[in-house]
Amino acid sequence: MNTTLLAFVILYLVGTMGIGIYAGTRVKSTADFAVAGRSLPLAMVITTTFATWFGAETVMGIPAKFVEGGLHAVVEDPFGASMCLVLVGAFFATRLYKMSLLTIGDFYRHRFGEGVEIFCSIAIILSYLGWVAAQITALGLVFSVLSGGAIAPPVGMVIGTTLVLVYVLIGGMLAVAWTDFIQMIVLVIGLSLIAVMAGQQAGGADKVLEMAVARDWFRILPEHTPRDWLFFIGTAITMMLGSIPQQDVFQRVMSAKDSDTARRGAIIGGFSYLAFAFVPMFIVASSLLIMPAETRDLLAHDPQKVLPTLILTKMPLVAQIFFFGALVSAIKSTSSATLLAPSTSFVENILKNIQPGMSDRQVLLSLRITIFVFTALVLTYAIVMQGTAIYDLVSSAYQVTLVAAFVPLTLGLFWQRATTQGALLSVTAGVGVWLAFLLVPGWGEAFPGQLAGVLAALAGMVLGSLAPQLVADHRTRVAHMA
Repeated sequence: MNTTLLAFVILYLVGTMGIGIYAGTRVKSTADFAVAGRSLPLAMVITTTFATWFGAETVMGIPAKFVEGGLHAVVEDPFGASMCLVLVGAFFATRLYKMSLLTIGDFYRHRFGEGVEIFCSIAIILSYLGWVAAQITALGLVFSVLSGGAIAPPVGMVIGTTLVLVYVLIGGMLAVAWTDFIQMIVLVIGLSLIAVMAGQQAGGADKVLEMAVARDWFRILPEHTPRDWLFFIGTAITMMLGSIPQQDVFQRVMSAKDSDTARRGAIIGGFSYLAFAFVPMFIVASSLLIMPAETRDLLAHDPQKVLPTLILTKMPLVAQIFFFGALVSAIKSTSSATLLAPSTSFVENILKNIQPGMSDRQVLLSLRITIFVFTALVLTYAIVMQGTAIYDLVSSAYQVTLVAAFVPLTLGLFWQRATTQGALLSVTAGVGVWLAFLLVPGWGEAFPGQLAGVLAALAGMVLGSLAPQLVADHRTRVAHMA
């Protein structure tokens, strides 16, 4: 057991918890708790949107996928995930910011009514199970690795989750933004230092790049067959489009002090994430030159441990401290917001429909109770799902919002003829077709289910919106002719 390193990680967790608790003293209303009082400057919007995706899968999941299949294997994340933030900034942020909403579910209510609001909010909430579970799983892995197995992964999950939960309960989005700002600085410095040291130990960065070229790791496009292109597109849009209607993305962007800051922060944060996601990939690629036998064995049996093993066995203590500080920063920044987001959606878009007329103080209390309950549920789910790859837990989460919530949001914003009937048919058709491809043997292997679902959702929105209008026009013409 590395007692010094474990003590540092616990001290760091407690320190950031203290910062979050201090931020909580500034929370006076639901708006402060949910969207940081819409007060964040550009630098904090960039760090908090960057932190949206830079979590456990970026540090441990994506690099493992990269060395197995090159850039083609990580199209969904980081490429799709980063472009999600860019698209949000370019097309969605300004319009949504000017509507002064607390949640993305509020848009569905204003545009289509309570029914669509509830259906889309449920889809958004369910999508967070896998995403938050991935972060909790990584926390358990960190404590297990640092303790040499003395702390079992489930116990590590409980410890790490509790420390994150405390400051989220007290400080909400303000606490998330403040801690994200510090944690992203630690992450960038820590992983950059590790990348330099790994490159040196591998014989130079040029050696690592030569190996990547020789193994065809830079190939991103699929084989030139219709089936391969369809699955490539389905994979790319899962996070690129499916994450746009996510509450955590919405909260981080809407916490900006003005609409221009929201727009620029999301775009810069997206491109920053894409650029920096290559750093863990480079470090894991270096490990194949630094410790080839151990890396090949870990890739075959437990690829998520390649990076921690490299750091613990080949790097000095200062590098270990920086790495695990960066790793914990990535996990905490993502898990804190993804605990807050679904809880906010539940209270604002479901509970308030069940219990209308709640005071701001009652809403704030309900938010904190919901966060606690949701955290307990996801912690249980993460423990039950032990053994599932972190990358897979994350990538499966966004198919739900892609087929249920993306089309109503996009066409609701940009197509004036979109109607409530169209939105309801869109949600029903999208989820129904996606489930059919998921459950019927052979369908999902012949055609990507998420692509089929989003196409069905689009068709449902257009048909549901236009058909009643066309029928009404036809009856009017018939009446005039009579």
